[in-house]
Amino acid sequence: MVKPVLPRARARDDIDDAIAHYLADAGEVVALRFIDALEAAFAHLAAHPASGSLRYAYELELPGLRTWPLRDFPWLIFYIDTEAHVDVWRVLHSKRDIPAWMAEPAADT
Repeated sequence: MVKPVLPRARARDDIDDAIAHYLADAGEVVALRFIDALEAAFAHLAAHPASGSLRYAYELELPGLRTWPLRDFPWLIFYIDTEAHVDVWRVLHSKRDIPAWMAEPAADT
């Protein structure tokens, strides 16, 4: 069963920031490659939502939180597989202090 992949507002902001970064620092070709990698990752998660790593679920004590890396880019998709859809919480650079995002205000939809 293929599920819809629904990024939350923060995930959409993360994606917009990443695209802006690549446009400014690496150019349009790299920014478009990032978008392609993101779309491919979302397609994979739609078809195989249980394939992501649970590493951060244990580290952050968030049951069900999974991560999936973008191919050729140092970014991780943080999501939870729900019955109806893939709930994308964040899309973060892998060098970011991942636990720090927990200190931000409550998750949005």
